Amino acid sequence: MNQTLDGHKEGVKVVTWNESQQKLTSSDLDGVIMVWMIYKGSWYEEMTNDRKKSTVNSMCWTSDGAKICIVYEDGAIIVGSVDGNRIWGKELKNTHLTSVQWSPDNGLILFGLANGECHLYDNQGNFAMKLNIQCVTLSPNRNFRISALCWYSGRAPSNRPVLAICFETCKLQIMRNESDDAPVIIDTSMRNIAAEWNQDGSVLSVCGILIDFNTSKESNQVNFYSPFGHLIRTLKVPGNEISSLSWEGKSLRIAMAVDSFIYFANIRPDYMWCYFEKTIVFLNKSSTNHTRNSTTNIITFWNTVSNQSFLKEVEPALGMAACNDHCVLAVECLNSNMKENIVTISTNPIQSDDKCYQLMLCNSIGTTVDCKYKTDVLTMVKFQT
Repeated sequence: MNQTLDGHKEGVKVVTWNESQQKLTSSDLDGVIMVWMIYKGSWYEEMTNDRKKSTVNSMCWTSDGAKICIVYEDGAIIVGSVDGNRIWGKELKNTHLTSVQWSPDNGLILFGLANGECHLYDNQGNFAMKLNIQCVTLSPNRNFRISALCWYSGRAPSNRPVLAICFETCKLQIMRNESDDAPVIIDTSMRNIAAEWNQDGSVLSVCGILIDFNTSKESNQVNFYSPFGHLIRTLKVPGNEISSLSWEGKSLRIAMAVDSFIYFANIRPDYMWCYFEKTIVFLNKSSTNHTRNSTTNIITFWNTVSNQSFLKEVEPALGMAACNDHCVLAVECLNSNMKENIVTISTNPIQSDDKCYQLMLCNSIGTTVDCKYKTDVLTMVKFQT
């Protein structure tokens, strides 16, 4: 459906999507906020709010779509409900707010400031702490502009970094939580413009302007990173200046705003799979089971002749390979009971917080015929998928 939404009298500055409630929220340079809803196949203006004092710098809905946090250029903060009621408001004097994000459990609100600091509040507006920024050195005499705050709100393993703080000056850090003192630090080598996690939080896309200092030419580029900072690939984008990007719902396409155009790129995920004995073994990411403290993956063993499938639930899978009549699965042991078993059978003393891995030898129906536990195998072996 193509439809032009008329209502704003000034240029639209901020747009945010409420996935749970299927609503669109927009704000213009006058500070007018409009909430749009779909009814009988068409979009309509549901409600309008005009504070008449300042423009909106950022807006963010909670993961369940029940609340929205709005930050204004003059330091005002408003938290409202999806039905338009004001829950609470706060005025931060002499504070220039630039961005906002809710924590995954909606219990905390993270604000980005113009000087590069990130302040954390609880969901009632009480100050909690300043985040430890390590990728840049903040000082009263030098400010670093935050180009993006991305706090992945979906379900993810507890050890996976989910909070990305992206600065314009080519630096960004990815944290496991708000108290992480050892974040992943990345140098993108470009002027960062925007960033966004994909659907399952496994890829962070960062767009920006790459400058060739030899020729002084600028080019648009999108970098794709794993949560642990590994550069997966880069994408060159034509045009003068890229300004934003957004993932499609299933993360199989990404849209990039460049000048007055929108470019689309198809994403080809690097699937984890292997083949032996007329059986295809693959990781079914859509069936991954997440809980707050652990994650399990579903591995499918599909016999291409009989069309039978066998499912195997394992700890987070890191790689797989096949040879002759068997395949081997490499998984990270996050379960505390499994770690205790490894500690008792290991010949080398290990600590409870050390990373432990399991190699599982499986037949064509997914039955484990042998297994080994290691604490260092993944630094020695690279698995090909």
